[in-house]
Amino acid sequence: MKKNLILVVCIMAFYGCANTHSSDIKAPASYLDNSGRDDALSGGVKMIPIETPKGSFRVWTKRIGNNPRIKVLLLHGGPGATHEYLEAFDSYFPSASIEYYYYDQLGSYYSDQPDETELWNLPRFVEEVEQVRQALGLDKENFYLYGHSWGGILAIEYALKYQQNLKGIIISNMMASIPAYNEYAETVLMPAMDQEALAEIKAYEEGEDYENPRYLELLIEHHYVHHILRMPLAEWPDPVNRAFFRHLNHAVYVLMQGPSELGASGILVDWDRTADLGAITVPTLVIGAKHDSMDPKHMEWMASAFQKGRYLYCPNGSHCALYDDQKSYFKGLIKFILDVDSGGL
Repeated sequence: MKKNLILVVCIMAFYGCANTHSSDIKAPASYLDNSGRDDALSGGVKMIPIETPKGSFRVWTKRIGNNPRIKVLLLHGGPGATHEYLEAFDSYFPSASIEYYYYDQLGSYYSDQPDETELWNLPRFVEEVEQVRQALGLDKENFYLYGHSWGGILAIEYALKYQQNLKGIIISNMMASIPAYNEYAETVLMPAMDQEALAEIKAYEEGEDYENPRYLELLIEHHYVHHILRMPLAEWPDPVNRAFFRHLNHAVYVLMQGPSELGASGILVDWDRTADLGAITVPTLVIGAKHDSMDPKHMEWMASAFQKGRYLYCPNGSHCALYDDQKSYFKGLIKFILDVDSGGL
């Protein structure tokens, strides 16, 4: 009881004092207690068997920390990226005593990568998340589902089918409609670009010359460093480079998202859940950012459409606001989780 009281006082100080940072909070000893955990031998790593229409495969997960009341499963973007770019969570969640799970979805680098195109569809990914939840022992008393970008699509779909298992969800940097996202790219982002560069980019796309080094060079200079991660490319963190450039499964990504980086054209092209958000009753945080490739005003509207929604705006952030507006991002995210845990939302 004394340790818990000390933790509550520290957390209250964190959110009440501008000069206090998450690094000042020390997790209680129980957060580091792995006794009785079946993943202790492997440092929290567990390979989880997944049943699919094409047979059995395994996906990679890794647990950090111990908190019976707060367990967050992290859904990475892509599709076909990896958990690696989410490693920034290591700098913030442990000091708030939040137990969390990294997870590479099927087809991603640390998990099995079957050459089965029939597996890359939303309903099957939803069932995969449900199997992972069951294997990790997460339930409505402690289970928070976080989804970034494509992971936000997956989190919304999971909640629409399985919200009875959830305590809360976080939709980070993802709109509720791919058509609306494509419209935002066409009417807001592209007109603001250097038009000569945009014409050259579109010429490569029309010629389906996506592997041309010049295509990527133009995207980095005129799109990525403005709307994906607002840092010079040479300063992009190693976890981001590993996930996006070295370990991305292009076969999954192109099939579902499409080959263009200025909009979606894959099998997700018609995905739209704007009319269904009100059916989700669990507390929901939507995170948007001023410079995002996704429309921040649409994401603000999303928060109002959920029955128990909250909006977190990152004024200095882009699509990867967890890096380029990191303090705003994690302060708001942790506050949401602790508010739900205390019954305040």
